Amino acid sequence: MSRRGWVLFALMCVLWGIPYLFIKVAVDEVSVAVVVFARTALGAAVLLPLAYRSGGFGAARRHWRPLLAFTALEILGPWALLSDAERHLTSSMTGLLIAAVPIVGVVLARCTGDAERLGPARWAGLLVGLAGVAVLAAPHLEGGSAWAIGEVMLVALGYAIAPMVALRYLQDVPSLQLSASSLGIAALIYAGPAAATLPARLPSGRVLAALVALGLVCTALAFTVFFELIREVGTSRGMVFTYVNPAVAVAAGVLFLGEPLTGTILASFVLILAGSVLATARRPAGPPDAPAPGAPLPARTETADPA
Repeated sequence: MSRRGWVLFALMCVLWGIPYLFIKVAVDEVSVAVVVFARTALGAAVLLPLAYRSGGFGAARRHWRPLLAFTALEILGPWALLSDAERHLTSSMTGLLIAAVPIVGVVLARCTGDAERLGPARWAGLLVGLAGVAVLAAPHLEGGSAWAIGEVMLVALGYAIAPMVALRYLQDVPSLQLSASSLGIAALIYAGPAAATLPARLPSGRVLAALVALGLVCTALAFTVFFELIREVGTSRGMVFTYVNPAVAVAAGVLFLGEPLTGTILASFVLILAGSVLATARRPAGPPDAPAPGAPLPARTETADPA
C-alpha cells in the first residue's frame, strides 16, 4: 500500500472510532434529536455541494424508494438509537458492541439465501463473536442498561441490513451522492424534533465542540477520506479499518472520559474482533474458479458503518 494509502487508512481508523466519544459528551446536555440533526446537517452542508458538482442527483432521484430505506437503516434509526443508548452505556462499550456488525451481517446473509457455504472457521467465528458480545453485555442486563444494549443491537442490525439494500438496489448511485442524499434527508427529518427539543440555554463549549466534530470531522471529513481510501487501495483492503475502530473507541473513552478498562472489556474485544475476522473470511478461490488475468471482476458494493 502506498504512503498516501496508509495515511488515509490511519485517518479512517480514527475518524470512525471517535464518534462514540463525541456522542457521549453531547448527550449530557442536548437531546438525541439535536445530536442527530447537528451531525447530519453539518455533514450534508459539506457533502451536498460536492455531490452536485460531481454529477448531480439524477441517479438518487431514480432510486428514491431504496434510498429512503437505506437512509432509515443507516442513519435515521441507528444514529438516534446510538445517542440514546450512550445515556446509559460508556462510549467504549458501545463501540465494542457495534463491532459485532460483521457477525450480524454474515448471519443475515445466510438467512436471506447467501449461497456461500460457511466452513468450520466461519462458524467458529460466529460463535466466538457472539460469545464476546455475551461477555460484554451480561453484567449489564438490568434496568436502563439492558434497554440501551438492546438499542445498540438494533443499530448493529440496521448497519448489517443497509449494505444489502445498497448492494441490491443502489449500485447505480455513486457513493458520494448516496451519502450526501442520505444525510440531507435525515437532516430534514430531524430538523423539527431538534427545534422542539432545543435546550433552554446555550450548551457548554465542550458540547458544542463535540457536535461540530461529529458533523464536520466524523461525518463530512470521514466520508470524504473514506471515498479517497477506497479509490486509492480498493474496497477489500480499505475496509480493514473497521476492525481497528473498536480499539480506537475504547482508547478514546479511557483516555478522555476516564472510562474503566476492565478485564471484561479486553476479553470481549479480543473475542468480538477474532469472531468478526473469522466470520467474514472468505475461502480462496481454486484455480478453476479464478478469473483470467485482465478479466473484469463481478461488481460489488460495500458500505462502511459510521457510528
